[in-house]
Amino acid sequence: RIDAIGTKVSEASREQIEAAHAACDALSDTQRALVSNYALLEAAEGALERLNDLTDFEDLYLATGDYLQALGAPSVGSIGGEWMALGLARSGREVDELYFERALEYVAENIDTNERLNPNKATENARLILALTALGRDAADVDGYNLIAGLDEMSFVQKQGINGPVWTLIALDSNGYEPSAEGDVTREALITAILDAQLPDGGWAFAGENADTDMTAMALQAVAPYYDENADADNELNAAIERGVDCLSMLQFPDGGFGTYGSDGEMTATSESVSQVIVALTALNIDPDQDERFVKNGASALDALVKYGVEGGGLRHLPDGERDGMATEQGYYALTAYARSLMKLNRLYDMTDAFDENAEKIEPRALYIGIEAQQ
Repeated sequence: RIDAIGTKVSEASREQIEAAHAACDALSDTQRALVSNYALLEAAEGALERLNDLTDFEDLYLATGDYLQALGAPSVGSIGGEWMALGLARSGREVDELYFERALEYVAENIDTNERLNPNKATENARLILALTALGRDAADVDGYNLIAGLDEMSFVQKQGINGPVWTLIALDSNGYEPSAEGDVTREALITAILDAQLPDGGWAFAGENADTDMTAMALQAVAPYYDENADADNELNAAIERGVDCLSMLQFPDGGFGTYGSDGEMTATSESVSQVIVALTALNIDPDQDERFVKNGASALDALVKYGVEGGGLRHLPDGERDGMATEQGYYALTAYARSLMKLNRLYDMTDAFDENAEKIEPRALYIGIEAQQ
């Protein structure tokens, strides 16, 4: 009965879990001691209880996915485009084929002889790379164009400050893309650029000396795949990541939320800031709803994001605002990142599973919690 539960616990598992529990209750203490997989039952019961606590998250996750999918094919752009396509694809939802046609047209019209979509913004290439990769398309061959080749010079990548190296590294690692051997961009060079920009307080910023939540979270997203739990205590990269995580915890508001600096120099609470933190934490296998570093006064980072949800799906930018396009797209892929972490699937930006026929695929409307088959 315990084995029949399996390692995916959903609401549909309740009957099996209760039956296994009843069967164990009927055993004597001596008999129960012989049940070698009893730990699996305990884990399954804990996961089922956890699902009960995630109702608000699940409702927003499903409603926002439905809302975005109902909008039709994404366009090409930073809003209503690649982030929308990425969120839908990484949650297992269909993305209208028209988006791919629009992306091909955009690339053909904008790419230059250096394979760059914008002469000053490496993030233009990176954003298209991530969306196309999420769809299982090879970004090194987009109808004959190579978006990876455009990210070959550090001087170009760093025109956007720290933003360029961060998103270039995320894009390369999305499917193990190799930078051009003719340029000076390497993973080592990108990591060095990111670490060199870390501030004394452990965070990162677009500019200035004070850590910004969004940039700190994005930097951690980029270097997360390189965190080594088995590394020596003096590992420089590990130490930088841990300082970044501590900084994020320090930046969290008393209500569990996060914010970014506005034009007035004041920290303003936004859903996008919470979204970026959730993506960063899940990439590092840190639970933004359970880890005590990210629960303030009983409110977790996940709780804070859910509060930005609106009826019918979507999220606000500001706590008292209306549904916002950018907030909705970032919020949705953050919710997807958390769902994937619960299911123990590839993290949001590890899209190698999109090219693996044998990889487990995420079901867009079936939330479960993955548990270890403990013996």
